Amino acid sequence: MQAISRALWYIESHVGEPFTLDDVAGVAGLSRFHLARTFAAIVGQPVLAYARARRLSEAARLLVSGAPDIMQVALAVGYGSHEAFTRAFRDQFGTTPEDVRARRSLASLPITEPLRMPDQPAAIVAPDRFVAGKTMLFIGLRRYFRFDERAGIASLWHDFGPHLGSIAHTVPGAAFGLCLAPADPNDEVGFDYAPAVEVSSLDDCPKGLSAIRIPPREWAVFLHAGHVSSLGATCGAAGDWLAQSGRKPAGGAMQMIERYGAEFDPNTGLGGCEVWIPVA
Repeated sequence: MQAISRALWYIESHVGEPFTLDDVAGVAGLSRFHLARTFAAIVGQPVLAYARARRLSEAARLLVSGAPDIMQVALAVGYGSHEAFTRAFRDQFGTTPEDVRARRSLASLPITEPLRMPDQPAAIVAPDRFVAGKTMLFIGLRRYFRFDERAGIASLWHDFGPHLGSIAHTVPGAAFGLCLAPADPNDEVGFDYAPAVEVSSLDDCPKGLSAIRIPPREWAVFLHAGHVSSLGATCGAAGDWLAQSGRKPAGGAMQMIERYGAEFDPNTGLGGCEVWIPVA
C-alpha cells in the first residue's frame, strides 16, 4: 500500500538522522496507531525496530569495507556516541563493531536489506511535452543496483545530500536521478543510478563522485504528481507509452532521467517530479 511505501522511503532517506514514529506517520499520512499496526503486519517488524535494523545494517557494511573510524560510522547512521552505537550494534548482531571490522565479513550477521513495496500499475499516459536536448553534464554519486535492490536508492540520495551546494559549476534549479546502463553490456539484472546535479563544466569533479556526459537527444517528459515512492508506476506507464507510440528508445548508456525541481520537498517526498525518457 502507498502509505507503507512512503514510510519505507522516509526511513531509507533519513537513515543517518534521528526521527520519531510521529515523523514517519506524518509522511505516510496515517495516525501513529494505524501506521504502527499496518507497518508491523506488512513488514513484520515495528517501524522503529526496522529503522534501527536498517541503520545498523548499513553501519555493518561500512565497517566491513574498512572504515577507519568507528565513531564516524556511528555518526553516519545517527548515533551520537561510541557507547550508544556499540550497545545497539551488540544488541542487533551479538558482536561488536570492532569485531565486524576486524573480520571484514557480513557472514552470519542478520543483515536487514531495504524493502520496497511493489509498484502499483498506472494507466498509460501521454508525455507532458517533448524536449530537444543539448549535451548535458552531470556530477553525481554513481552506484550499481540490481532491479530488486531499488529500495536502496533512497539511501544513496541521503549519502549524496552533503555534496549538494558544494559542487563547482552547478547549474541551479534542480537535482537529478540518472538511470544508466551498467558497465557490463551483457548485464540484464541491474543498472547504474546516480543522484546528481547538472553542471556547466566537468572540471573539479570531487573525489568519490562521477562525471557524466549525456549526448544530445530528444526526451519525452512525463509528470509525476504523487509521492516519490510511487515513481515506479509513472516510469512503468512511460515505458508502456513508448512501446505503443511507434517511437523507439534511444540507444546509448542513458536509460532515464528523474528531474526534481524546486517544488519537490526531499523531507516529505512530496511536490512531484518529472520522468525524462530518451526517444529516437
